[in-house]
Amino acid sequence: MTRVVVVGAGITGAAAAYELTRHHGVDVEIREASSRVGGVIATSPFAGLDAVDEGADAFLLRSPAAAELATAVGLGTAGDGLVSPTGASAAIWVDGLHPLPTGLMLGVPTAPVALARTGLFGPLGIVRAAGDLVRRHEPRDHDSIGRWARHRFGNQVHDRLVDALVGSIYAADCDRFSLAAVPQLADLAAAGRSATLTARRRRRGAAPIDGPIFATPSTGMQSLVDATIAAAVADGARLTTSAPVRYLERSARGGYLIDGEPVDAVVLATPARIAAGIVAGVAAEPAELLSSVATADVIMVTLALPAGSLPTACHGRSGYLVPKSVQRRVTAVSFASHKWAHWQPRDGSEILRVSIGRDGAPVDDLDDAAATDVVLAEVGAHIGFNPAPTEVRVTRWMGAFPQYRPHHHQLVDAVQRGCPTGIAVAGSSYNGIGIPACVADGRRAAREVLSACGVVPVP
Repeated sequence: MTRVVVVGAGITGAAAAYELTRHHGVDVEIREASSRVGGVIATSPFAGLDAVDEGADAFLLRSPAAAELATAVGLGTAGDGLVSPTGASAAIWVDGLHPLPTGLMLGVPTAPVALARTGLFGPLGIVRAAGDLVRRHEPRDHDSIGRWARHRFGNQVHDRLVDALVGSIYAADCDRFSLAAVPQLADLAAAGRSATLTARRRRRGAAPIDGPIFATPSTGMQSLVDATIAAAVADGARLTTSAPVRYLERSARGGYLIDGEPVDAVVLATPARIAAGIVAGVAAEPAELLSSVATADVIMVTLALPAGSLPTACHGRSGYLVPKSVQRRVTAVSFASHKWAHWQPRDGSEILRVSIGRDGAPVDDLDDAAATDVVLAEVGAHIGFNPAPTEVRVTRWMGAFPQYRPHHHQLVDAVQRGCPTGIAVAGSSYNGIGIPACVADGRRAAREVLSACGVVPVP
């Protein structure tokens, strides 16, 4: 019997354990340091609703790993158990709400003329963005999104589109973020001289999108983790919570010892800084690299407002992003009950989810009351009303957003090469923070350690 321990019961660890239990002759244990599973995914009751997410609220359907897992563990498919956002559209806040230009590909414009219709850009900013059509190709050995985007489109498009969109996903400062780590942008940067023309060709040549782009379980993202772990446990895995792993060492009999217990292989589905401490005794160089992965902190403040509180300018909007050039503390606001039909309380209350904090903008000076005050003041000033919440929830995600510095892929490659046979790292610290990326990475790591142990992975 091959014994494998999965360290971490977030979505990555859950996916790894599920993959491992699909194979006969594998004894699987999941160890979680905290008293709950889910990691940075959490769902709880709010404003009379049974399940409102405190972190990630959806996954991308174009990357199929999460949707396939949801189907496999009994949560249904898109349109049947999984729900998708309403047709509400996002905006950018710069002295008022402005619509996103049509035809964007992760902030890259496909038609400079569309920029003029938004009111976001002055004439010089529009002309500078159009310069991408004739600008020479620049070497990308700097691997910085900010440097690439500024060179192609100028400061305004970078600040108000590329950095606003990518920064909101990763809580990032794109000037210090790896271009290669965002495949959609990296592909546009590499495919042709003009990113605008490349993006335009891609959109024209793409097959029509049939159905929604995002989905989520109607019972909240936490239910995806719960169902995945339940499926693994049903197939023989054991779950132990409140059980932090302190050290890993080689066994004189072969394999490893986790806190003195013999195992054949280990999947470390933890943040990089946690993995660093665990592997230090068997892989000093990878541990040093892992400990160097920076993170950002984010506070999510969820508000319930009385029915009809939001001004008419917000109607039809799913929320807005705040570019760094005009930021104080708030980085993004989701009009959650506009975005999701299943988050619409029966009494007509309106739910907002407001993010503060990002790379370079710490939030550790704010207690819950101060964070709430900041959110109420800034959101009220942004959209011109006096928010009077009937319920508030403050969720802290400290160190939850890994920052992929330029050349991050080299660090990941070095860590993976340096880890001894039978030890694999996986999760948001490495190849993407989205739920599909974490699911795929967890399952990859599981197959990797199985192969190292001589178990042929099931296709």
